[in-house]
Amino acid sequence: MSEYKRHNFKKLKIWENGMDLAKLILDTTDTFPSHEKFGLKSQMDRCAFSIPSNIAEGSSRTSKSFRHFIDISLGSSIELHTQTLLAFHRNYISEDVTKIIENKIEEFQRMTMSFQNTLAP
Repeated sequence: MSEYKRHNFKKLKIWENGMDLAKLILDTTDTFPSHEKFGLKSQMDRCAFSIPSNIAEGSSRTSKSFRHFIDISLGSSIELHTQTLLAFHRNYISEDVTKIIENKIEEFQRMTMSFQNTLAP
């Protein structure tokens, strides 16, 4: 029976957390140099969009399918973490901003993996 349970994505803490992370990334990448518009900025923005978007899309599916969409969201968060480190390396963001983003990503990953474990396999 839980296999067919649907979730209201707007009430999911992991979606809210993903939205907060996406907003942080969008605000941060807006400060990148203009020559990164189609490079690192674009890549980070797409990862940031992907995180809450996949949770929202998966929430309308079966638990098994939802788990897959959560996996995609988690993958995007790991990709975003790598890109954040590259942005720091390029001096597009400070060490303080890097740590804030890393903490938000790690918090998102912990919450999301815990939530995913509550879904039926």
